[in-house]
Amino acid sequence: MTKDTSGPAFPVGNVNGMSLRDYFAAQVAVGAMSAYWNGDRMKDPTFDDIAQQAYGIADAMLKARKS
Repeated sequence: MTKDTSGPAFPVGNVNGMSLRDYFAAQVAVGAMSAYWNGDRMKDPTFDDIAQQAYGIADAMLKARKS
């Protein structure tokens, strides 16, 4: 089963660029890493943990857009 990426985030001409799902996940990862480096909310996550959580949140954001 293919994940819904909701198409490109920044389409320009014939170039699709990154998907909206990837864009959302990247933004979540930036926030998560910021919290990690500042010692705020997360306790010793691995990069794999952050990536999985970021894509989970991105999927929820895409689902919320449809409702």
